Amino acid sequence: MKQIHQAPVSRSAVNLAYMLTQNARRFPERTALVWRDASWTWRDLDARVSALAAGLLELGVQPGEAVLVHSKNSNEMLEAMLATFRIGAVLVPTNFRLTPEEVVYMAEVTQPRVMLCQADFPEHADRVRQAVAGNRCVWLTGGGAEPTKSSVGALVDAHLGHIVPNAPVEWDSACWLFFTSGTTGRPKAAVLTHGQMGFVITNHLCDLLPGSTEEDGSLVLAPLSHGAGVHLLDIMARGAMTVLMPSDKFDPATAFALIERHRLTNLFTVPTILKMLVEDASVDRYDHSSLRHVVYAGAPMYRKDQKLALEKLGQVLVQYYGLAEVTGNITVLPAREHDADAEERRPGTCGFERTGMQVSVQDENGNELGQGETGEICAKGPAVFAGYFENPEANAKSFRNGWFRTGDLGYRDDAGYIYLTGRSSDMYISGGSNIYPREIEEKILTHDAVSEVAIVGVPDPKWGEVGVAVCVLRDKSKLDEADLLSWLASHVARYKLPKRVFFWEALPKSGYGKVPKKLVKEELGRRGLLGASGEIADKI
Repeated sequence: MKQIHQAPVSRSAVNLAYMLTQNARRFPERTALVWRDASWTWRDLDARVSALAAGLLELGVQPGEAVLVHSKNSNEMLEAMLATFRIGAVLVPTNFRLTPEEVVYMAEVTQPRVMLCQADFPEHADRVRQAVAGNRCVWLTGGGAEPTKSSVGALVDAHLGHIVPNAPVEWDSACWLFFTSGTTGRPKAAVLTHGQMGFVITNHLCDLLPGSTEEDGSLVLAPLSHGAGVHLLDIMARGAMTVLMPSDKFDPATAFALIERHRLTNLFTVPTILKMLVEDASVDRYDHSSLRHVVYAGAPMYRKDQKLALEKLGQVLVQYYGLAEVTGNITVLPAREHDADAEERRPGTCGFERTGMQVSVQDENGNELGQGETGEICAKGPAVFAGYFENPEANAKSFRNGWFRTGDLGYRDDAGYIYLTGRSSDMYISGGSNIYPREIEEKILTHDAVSEVAIVGVPDPKWGEVGVAVCVLRDKSKLDEADLLSWLASHVARYKLPKRVFFWEALPKSGYGKVPKKLVKEELGRRGLLGASGEIADKI
């Protein structure tokens, strides 16, 4: 029989900035963005983005070139993102908390002609100029410092009225280099494309924010350089309003006040920030009944914290699991499946496959495992990124037989729900047995005195590896190592017990609010709790 095959006539895609063009036509007078005491309509924002795009073109930025952006959240940060997309250049946003050395590394990888840098960070700009020949800095307005030289504001003012069309792009045209957090080695630049991101936005609206319209509104709690920037594009696709926090200092009362004032319907966050929100007394002082979708991702949310959030906010939690490389599109657990009751129907699940995506649990040889068998979570579909920029070794390790390998371990049940047991790098082997820290962390968090916990595996001369637990106690709670281990022994098998437990005032967190195990190990070392070879120190 004849096989049907048709080579694609065109792989053209829609420029992400076209969403702004659409909104300026459909909703010219609706509010697009609110930051501090200022607001911008869709018409205003579109005009400013075109003006900045004209300025970048005048500076010589070409389609396909990187534009490095180092800034806290602001209207100019968003305008920089959209102007870069509009001219077909490639956004390279940093986390503003990165050191100059870390930003220089990103610049050396991407070789940007122009760096857009907030005026609060002159050292970062100076170091990039020294590292990249011909690099030019354009300043964004800072929190405490005002630009004195070439600035985004000046570029916008000089080019207002210029209409810059959205550059033609292909499905595989890069639009965003999404640097991974670098928990193992130096960060890698994941290449996100216009076509891929078009699918991601549609998928997010389908699975995370169903029913969203221009009447909705979103609060941004995290840096736009990461997942919050993707979520903002979801909101823009519906012509809805975005509200930025007034400063980079997180304050639950301010967040709830903005939700009440603007009747906001959704927000995107990570479990650690959501926990802070619902534990703060302000959750009971403000009206947050307008919220319909509180989307959380980036790390598992412990059951005890989940139940409190459901009690305080109602049935609005939406969990998704994904990585930068798949831009969040692996699984979803919608609001209707978040159980507020004492018993969960499917304890510990991160949900089921996202629309249009396929998930496989595989062994180390790439064979698909049966239900209940633990292996590596792998994914394929239109949300998978185009690969790591100029890093063939990383690409070879991350792809196998068409599947993207997440490095996360988990299993699938008979109904297709996925359960994560941890990162392959988090698992440790003690006395020949695989130990998954998340299982033990979940148990420890059911203790009334414990607010946060992280468990890491460290070398041990007898057992190969053993666990070290670091706990944060709730206010006014008292608990010592012996008591916790004694209590835990009745909840998990003895071979899973950590060898040591330490109590700190806080766990180290990344700029995105996560608790990377790498940072916990580094802090253990700094405190003299680990020896030179990484084992538990003899004298503590």
